[in-house]
Amino acid sequence: MLCSITSACLKGIEGYIVNVEVDIAAGMPSLTLVGLPDQEVKEAKDRVLAAIRNSGFDSPIKKITINLVPAEIKKSGTHFDLPIALGILGASGQLSDTAIANLKKYIFIGSLGLTGKVHGCAGVLPMLIALKRKGKEKAIISQDNLEEAKYAAMAYFSAQNLKQVVDLLEEKIPFEQELKDNSENLSIQEVYTEDFSEVKGQTLAKRALEIAAAGGHNVLMMGPPGTGKSMLAKRFATILPPLEKEEMLEILQIYSVCGLLNKRKGNFQRPFRDPHHTISNIALIGGGQNPRPGEVSLAHNGVLFLDEFAEFSRTSLEVLREPLETFKVTIARAKETLTFPAKFTLIAAMNPCPCGYHGHNVKVCNCTPVQISRYKAKISGPLLDRIDLTVNLLPVNFSDWEKKAQGPTSKEIREKVIAARKIQKERFKNSTTTANAFMSVAQIKEFCALPKDGAQVLELAMKKLGLSARSLDKILKTARTIADLEGSKDIKKEHLMEVFQYRPLDRKGVRDI
Repeated sequence: MLCSITSACLKGIEGYIVNVEVDIAAGMPSLTLVGLPDQEVKEAKDRVLAAIRNSGFDSPIKKITINLVPAEIKKSGTHFDLPIALGILGASGQLSDTAIANLKKYIFIGSLGLTGKVHGCAGVLPMLIALKRKGKEKAIISQDNLEEAKYAAMAYFSAQNLKQVVDLLEEKIPFEQELKDNSENLSIQEVYTEDFSEVKGQTLAKRALEIAAAGGHNVLMMGPPGTGKSMLAKRFATILPPLEKEEMLEILQIYSVCGLLNKRKGNFQRPFRDPHHTISNIALIGGGQNPRPGEVSLAHNGVLFLDEFAEFSRTSLEVLREPLETFKVTIARAKETLTFPAKFTLIAAMNPCPCGYHGHNVKVCNCTPVQISRYKAKISGPLLDRIDLTVNLLPVNFSDWEKKAQGPTSKEIREKVIAARKIQKERFKNSTTTANAFMSVAQIKEFCALPKDGAQVLELAMKKLGLSARSLDKILKTARTIADLEGSKDIKKEHLMEVFQYRPLDRKGVRDI
């Protein structure tokens, strides 16, 4: 007898429908899985048969063949356990005609324990969103996945165990339909315990981060230990604008795929990822045997903070080039190519040399010129070319340190940032661009008209400093953001001149700082 169950799977962070076909025939007792299952799916054999027995049903002693359709796409994950178990029960005649008919009404996603308990699994949210687009209305999932399932705008039943699912199919218990569109109930919950005013001095760095928050620009901060680089970076999130609903759903899908969504429960701030400098290339950019998003994708619509920037391996830093330019990561394998979103703001911090005191006005640097050169050479020219703002931080003097609070608070800065973002939202309302830093070349030409004498300023800078075309584009994008912060419709010459304050590496290379 043949039984077909509807489930789903993931390709990158996109879900797609998978039909689980189960056939039971006379022959040598066996269970065969076909349809490109990976090791996680293959391990379902023993789990499912034990769950069936321990739930009070009979485990068929026949030839069982399970096919996952479409067969040409690799399947991964433990969420096929529940549909496989129901398919075996249906194909072996252990379900009534009523239950068989009801199998077609639902989709089934869930991992099974040996006792028959339905456990949660990763990636449920993007699966349900994809199924919803295909017209599927009702899902049977684990209670562990309710936090993410309620955002898919789909009716769902939270199953505790296999026996309960069978009782539902037999109509012994009702399907209690949840709210049809819980995605509208998403609420932004932000809790910050730190404030920008706690950072002593560093007025130029604060201004640079304000510009970065308003336009989504990348920032590099350089200076000796104790100048406030990490403090500023960790408070950067407090001045970012709140998430839009679309941005939040994108983030939730990525975290769902990585099995991290429950850790963000009740916390819908923009992501702030700060990996250690010993991170591997794959962990940073994404990939693996079954490709998963890396830190750059987990920072999507948020911040990627790389402290001790020059301590990262050269290869790890170089993999950042593409996502900083294209705002996505494409991972190619022999049988498939996956794309993960990676639209983030990079905040990097580094010392000027290995000991940290090169250029310090009091402490003496013990590094040799060769050591300093080798240390800074880890930051390549092409990578620096993708950073919009660079700030040199000097040691804080005592008069600044003893003051209780300095400069505007995070709330005050954030209000200016939100006002600037509203201007940008109106500007880009007919496109997918969300901030000035993500403008295309065509949009730069349309929205970043040069002021009077502006062309001469850029031409002189290009000749004197050897700026690339990308650098000129970034200067225009940053100037556009400064104009937005001031509520100016047009870019002015003083906006361009301010940008050059945050580009010291154009005047002297990173090796010379």
